[in-house]
Formats: sequence, structure tokens, C-alpha cells
Amino acid sequence: MSASQGRLTATVGRRTQRLVYAQPTNQEISRELRLTSTVDRAHLVMLTDCKLIDPEDAEALLGQIERMRADGFTALHGAPTPRGLYLAYENQLIDALGAETGGRLHTGRSRNDLKATVQAMALRTTLAELESELVRLQAVLLARARTHRDVVMPVHTHYQAALPITYGYYLTGVALALGRDIAALRDAAAGLDRCPMGAAAAAGSELPIDPGRVARLLGFAGPARHALDAVASRDTALRALAAAAGAALTVSRLGTDLQLWSTAEFGFITFPDRLVGGSSAMPQKRNAFLLEHVKAKAGTAIGAWTAAAAMTRSTPFTNSIEVGTEAIGAAAPGLRAVADAVQLAQSLVVGARPVPERMLRRAEEGFVGATALANLLVGAGVPFRTAHGEIGSAVRRAVERGETRLAREELPAELADTELSLPALAMRQRSGGPGDFPQLFDDALADCRAHTARAARRRAELAAADQALDEAVTALLAGRPAQIAGGDVR
Repeated sequence: MSASQGRLTATVGRRTQRLVYAQPTNQEISRELRLTSTVDRAHLVMLTDCKLIDPEDAEALLGQIERMRADGFTALHGAPTPRGLYLAYENQLIDALGAETGGRLHTGRSRNDLKATVQAMALRTTLAELESELVRLQAVLLARARTHRDVVMPVHTHYQAALPITYGYYLTGVALALGRDIAALRDAAAGLDRCPMGAAAAAGSELPIDPGRVARLLGFAGPARHALDAVASRDTALRALAAAAGAALTVSRLGTDLQLWSTAEFGFITFPDRLVGGSSAMPQKRNAFLLEHVKAKAGTAIGAWTAAAAMTRSTPFTNSIEVGTEAIGAAAPGLRAVADAVQLAQSLVVGARPVPERMLRRAEEGFVGATALANLLVGAGVPFRTAHGEIGSAVRRAVERGETRLAREELPAELADTELSLPALAMRQRSGGPGDFPQLFDDALADCRAHTARAARRRAELAAADQALDEAVTALLAGRPAQIAGGDVR
């Protein structure tokens, strides 16, 4: 038996079906219907609580849904979906239970709020997984930073050696930047706190449903504030994609530095064989090609945001396939690309091995301690521009002699007792410089731990919601009234 199409007597042809209802893979069918049926479970609990469906019908529907979930929805693998996967799934329930029972599932809702909710739950999982990977990368950066806190190297500006820092100091800076990206992603994900269920097609329902009950059972903080907004908007996906693209940009900049530093011309870092590739023609090559994947995937994220935003532009503020289907579909590859880049970066940061002697030698050849010496003169009362000129002249004379170190006898008398080694000069740099490494590292570590704790709390909240839903479904299947939990889930 097939569900009614209302006033329609036919559906689109097979070729059009393939274009607009692309046949999903078996894995995609199981994944989507797992989420859909989770919403169904909460919805049926609520309908029973509100006495909009008899407990016997709810029990029959839940029993059939549980059986379908248990076998991975195999009855729908390869089945035709002329009007989309959801209606094919609902038809299975109606065929199994009859229209009198199976036809009650959709009471008080629409495909619009159901689809928005399923997408919100899927995005919630995707963003939680991406956040976990970003936090893991932040932890890896800090672990390597602590190990290499004393490895002196030059930092470059305009691709020229500029100042002495340490490799650990550099990695800590990247970790702090990544922490802001994680916070931005979390802020964007906050738009998923409200559950669209109850919004129905676009303006709520005349039936006395309880959207808050469904929201809590599904792990949301509460129901949607505005029904039309709930089904019209996918702005959270766009904001999350923008935040993810921002993280990908940070990771791409890290990738650029690591790739440049691994060249023979720099020789600052090396990678083990497992993280490099060879050449089909040039036997001497060791290509850090994985870093090119890391850098390129930021482009996928940016392109995905651009595509999704273009699809959303100027669409009517209501339920829209352009927004809810096409734009969301365009966003998904961007988020996957960012997750891939982050996981690759984790392995590359762990595998990168600094070459301390090479780093120090290039720092010395670049006279990167000159600014610190000029500032020491300023501290002794010399005007900065005068100090700048005196140290610059000393560097010029050393270069003319073919030397890479400043001769102490040519330095101003005020620097007679100054330690001229680059490690010492690097540690003199404060106000957020390498000399403040202990505090900078502690701040970054606290940031990482806060992100880790927040993610753990959210996982616990969702696990509690899952348990509450399981208990409510079990109670209904056993013919017992479900316990109604009050309040928000967080």
C-alpha cells in the first residue's frame, strides 16, 4: 500500500527522479534513516504523552521502527524512491502496519521540520567530530612545542630572516590561533541548540503537540522560537562552514611553513619516510606532498562556502529546496575537507623533526639578534634611531668581512658585558615574545584543556538525552507510561 499524494495522481518520471532524488547508497540510506527514525522515536513518545495517538498504535510503530533499525533498514536498500527516501520509508511502515496505524506517524509534523531536524542532528555530529580533531591538533602542537621550546630558529618577515625565536614558540602561536578557530566553530554550532520539530510546514501546528518534549529527547536545549525561521534557515551551516574554513586557513599557513622549512634550501625540519613521497623519475627526491593536500583543502572549504552562500542568496525566506537541499549538499564536502586537512596536519606535526644546528646557523647568518641589541642600547639611554644605525653599521661591516657574527670590539661600549648568543637574545624578547614562553604555553594549554572539557560535557549531555529517549521508548513498548523529564538538557 502506498501513502496518498493528496491531490496529485502521478509523480515525476524516472529520468527526473534520478536528477532530483539521486539514488543513495545503502550506507547513505542507513545513515539518514537512522537519524530520521531517532526523530520518529521521540515524536511518537511525545504524541503518546499528548494523547494524539493511542499507546497501542505507538507501540506497533515503535516496534516496527526498532526492527528496521536493527537490520540497518535493509528493506529499503536499492528500493525505488520516486518521491524521496523519507516517503519510501514511511510507505514501508504503512505496508507493514496498515494505513490506520502506519499513517499516524506523521501526525503534527511535516517533511520540512523533520528534514531540518535531521540535518541539524547530522551537522551537530559532524561539528562535534571536527571540533575534537581540532582540539587534538592543538594538543599535538603543544606537545611538540614543549619538547622544542629551546630550539632557536629565525622567524621571517617578507621571507627574510628577522628575529630569533624558538620552534616551540612558533608552534605555541599556531596552537593559540587554532584555539580561536575552535571557539568560532563552537559559537557557530550554538545555532543548533534549538530543535525545528514542531515547526511543521512553516507555521507550527494546530494540534496540541509538545515540541519541547521532542527537543529534550533529541538533545537540544529547547524547541525552535519561530516556526518559519526553523524551516527557512540554514544559516548555522553557513556560519559553521565559515568557521571551519577559518581553521583550514590556519592549518594551511602551518602547512606552508613546514613545507618551506623542509626544503634543502632551508633544511630546518625533516620528515620520516612514511610522510614523504618519491619521484617516478628523480631518485633523489623526498617530496613532502602531504602538506600540499593540507594546504589545498582550505580551498575546498572556501569554495563550498561560496557555493552554499550563492545558492542561499535571494531565496524566499521559507522552506526552500535551494537552501535546505542544494546549499546543505554543497556545504558537506567543505566540512569533510577541513576534517581531512586537520587529521593530516596532526601526523605531520608529530612527524616533523627540527634540525637545531641548521636553524641556529641560519639565524646567525641572518643577524637576527640585531634588533635585541639595538633595544639594549635604548635601555641604556641611547635614542632608538641612533641605536638602530649603530647596530646596522656593525652588521654591514661583518657582512663585508664575510662573517656571520658581530665582532664584540665593534659594538658600542654599552654592550660590553652583554651575552651575544642568540638563545640569550631570544629569551630577552618579552611582551609576548619567546622570553614569555612559559606563560604563553600555560595559556595555550589552559585553552586546550577548556575545549576538551567543553566537548566532554556536550558528549555527556547528548548521551543523557539518548538514554532518556531509549528509556521512554522501552516504557512505551512495555505498555508503561513514559517518565516526562522537565527542563533543558543543559
